[in-house]
Amino acid sequence: MGLHHLTWRVTASGLEDEEIIAEAISVLIGDEELVDIERTSSYHGSHIHLISASTKRNKVAVNSLANLGSECLDELIDTLDARLDESNTIHFRLSLDELMAGNVKIVESNVKSIKGYTKLEVYPGQSAKEEANKILNSAKNISKF
Repeated sequence: MGLHHLTWRVTASGLEDEEIIAEAISVLIGDEELVDIERTSSYHGSHIHLISASTKRNKVAVNSLANLGSECLDELIDTLDARLDESNTIHFRLSLDELMAGNVKIVESNVKSIKGYTKLEVYPGQSAKEEANKILNSAKNISKF
């Protein structure tokens, strides 16, 4: 049972404070060294910041999922059918505004959000959904929230 990787990413406008967003993501991933800020320009020339954090270490990834809290993990478990794709990746979004206020809330794509996705290790004979349930429940068991 494991994860290949876990990634958090968000695109912020040049008007937003990318350092505050990066700090919120570092709390999620559990290590500020894993956070990367790329400053660039959009197609139309305005400044944007691509902020991401990623890990390939299973323990760090599971702990990051645990930082979502029991309520969000329960929501992910309940909606796995819609979130798990054919490449065994779980997709979800967190409200950016809520996260910067210290709260974690899963939202739909029409809200300013941080995109999270994690790829499961699934071997022949295993069910991706069962593995996802095991991992999310494991994260739930170590969650402090």
